[in-house]
Amino acid sequence: MSLLFARSALRATSSSSSFKGFSTAASSSNLDRFHTSENYESVLDRFADIRACAVLRTATSDACPKAMTAAIDGGFKIVEFTLTTPDCLQHLSNFRSKYDKNVMVGCGTILTPQDAADAIDAGSEFIITPVMVPDVIEWCKERNIVCIPGCQTPTELVMAHRHGAPIQKLFPGVAGGPGWVKAVSSALPFLKINPTSGVDLDNAGDFLRHGAASVGLVAPLFDQAAIAAGDFDQIAKNAAKVMANVREVGPLKR
Repeated sequence: MSLLFARSALRATSSSSSFKGFSTAASSSNLDRFHTSENYESVLDRFADIRACAVLRTATSDACPKAMTAAIDGGFKIVEFTLTTPDCLQHLSNFRSKYDKNVMVGCGTILTPQDAADAIDAGSEFIITPVMVPDVIEWCKERNIVCIPGCQTPTELVMAHRHGAPIQKLFPGVAGGPGWVKAVSSALPFLKINPTSGVDLDNAGDFLRHGAASVGLVAPLFDQAAIAAGDFDQIAKNAAKVMANVREVGPLKR
């Protein structure tokens, strides 16, 4: 796919200026940024197969690509850039171009439909929100874009599902960890819960065994002390360890 200038500059939350975006194929739909049903299902298939996403936020733009490259080198095949990272969308666009078809790239900390539009223009293949934002979920649903909203309670998880979110992010972490996920997923088996807080290098497999559809790895993977020291080999080692634990559980049957 060719690169093109994005439709709008990233606003203050990403600390970015204008950037080159990743083009998407034209669609017969009247809606802008419409994705095919095949694309939508492909994203869900990748989450079900790989079951772990590297979620990165860094204080500096320079550290971002180095840390994410290390996570990919360690085995991650699904990655999320967050809008709180300086130059987030430019980095996302660069990684989509470099790793297209091999690594699935998404964008997080999305709070408005315009944030989502900017991320899609940059090449994001899925959208993640930190809280349950119905207008973003519905904007994505209308366009066959996978949206994974942040939810804290069983009620929010169900409401996200009803608004059209096929995967529901559990954030922040809850008391009980894997046991909480088991209780909720057993009572509400139609949910596809994605815990992203409280998941570490050792317990990621436990969350999956107790009913999580997938997991997100944030601070335990991207150790900030290692990033500050420029020790990106440690990030790659962290990634290899957690992905080994995830692979032991195996794919999720959709």
